[in-house]
Amino acid sequence: MTLPTSRSRTLWERSRQSLAGGVSSNVRAGAETPLFFEYARGAHLYDVDGNHYLDYVIGQGPMLLGHTPEPVMGAVQDALQRGQLFAGQHELEILLSEKLQSLIPCAEMLRYSNSGSEIVQAALRLARAWSGRDKIVKFEGHYHGWFDNVLVSVAPPLDAAGPRHAAQAHPASEGQASSALEDVVVLPWNDLALFEDRVQQQGDEIAAVIMEPVMCNTACILPVEGYLEGVREICSRHGIVLIFDEVITGFRLGLGGAQGYFGVTPDLATFGKAMASGFTLSCLAGRRDLMELIAQGRVNHSGTYNSNVTAMAAAHATLEELERDEGRIYRQLFDLGQGLMEGIRALARKKGSEVLVQGPGPMFHVAFSDQPAIVDYRSYLESDQARYRKLADLLLAEGIRVLDRGLWYLSAAHEPRDIEFTLDRLESIWD
Repeated sequence: MTLPTSRSRTLWERSRQSLAGGVSSNVRAGAETPLFFEYARGAHLYDVDGNHYLDYVIGQGPMLLGHTPEPVMGAVQDALQRGQLFAGQHELEILLSEKLQSLIPCAEMLRYSNSGSEIVQAALRLARAWSGRDKIVKFEGHYHGWFDNVLVSVAPPLDAAGPRHAAQAHPASEGQASSALEDVVVLPWNDLALFEDRVQQQGDEIAAVIMEPVMCNTACILPVEGYLEGVREICSRHGIVLIFDEVITGFRLGLGGAQGYFGVTPDLATFGKAMASGFTLSCLAGRRDLMELIAQGRVNHSGTYNSNVTAMAAAHATLEELERDEGRIYRQLFDLGQGLMEGIRALARKKGSEVLVQGPGPMFHVAFSDQPAIVDYRSYLESDQARYRKLADLLLAEGIRVLDRGLWYLSAAHEPRDIEFTLDRLESIWD
């Protein structure tokens, strides 16, 4: 089945005359005809050609409550009546900060920005200032924004990645300053022995270790048993700042993020996406002694749009919804997500396909692979990514929108009937 896309195609051709590539983010490029959407409600999207999609992309993760959730939209509309941007303080900053302090284990103090990319830079600057060191450890396949010093070894080709025990920092874009790579130490994730060995060699040079505590941007990989705890202990022993990039995991795995879910507390953590239901807000949470460097003015953190009224109102309303009924939304997310995961596994067995479905449930990853688990970026490369992209295209034609890299997101707006519909359509197209 082929859905009509003539209106999207016309708009895309027009868009290409004024927007570079016809899109506003390179993540959205690549489709033969990028879809143009008209509106969204709950777990559903509607495009300009009149097509209707059950949405498992959910804005790349932020729409945890579903699209246009009424409590959030109402709070934003009320806030807009009082103003948009004051270039000064307002009470919502205090209300949200106090709430976050009570929810996030590491959140002794907080600061706000607008995007995940921005707030990661604040965390790295703070870690360097506190430690007096320059080097940062990051892991292959982890994404921490598009700035030069972190857009490194996100999806490196193996012939440029170097041997596993001595991975090479690989830029992801032309135009990145080569000097930015000099202070980045790249390692494969989920290998505690290799991590400890590198810290033994270079620990007195390393300011921070930054990681996705669940490797969501590549295969939704969970940490192996003891890994987070081991990294935490090694960082503490060597005076290295441990940073969890919780831009995706924050509030998706629970009110305490991945650190609450796994019981491992970092020194600093970055949040975004689901925090404000799609409004532009990010947050740095961390230990008081580190954050005091910002408070004292020794570390600069600025931004005209930081803690603007609409974003703060959206975040406060979002968290109130997530707290409701003792976390009912999270029980729903885990139940539906795990049910969908098991349904996909059952279909794969029925069809005789080697498919690996992994993740906690509120987000998970599907791959054509005969491996028992994908544990790092290099094992992810062993999966048949072309075959999965074909499946994603077939699902789109059936009115189900998923990311072509295998990651699925659930929202509080998804219902059991959506899971049934998805599995029914999936069975009809599975080859």
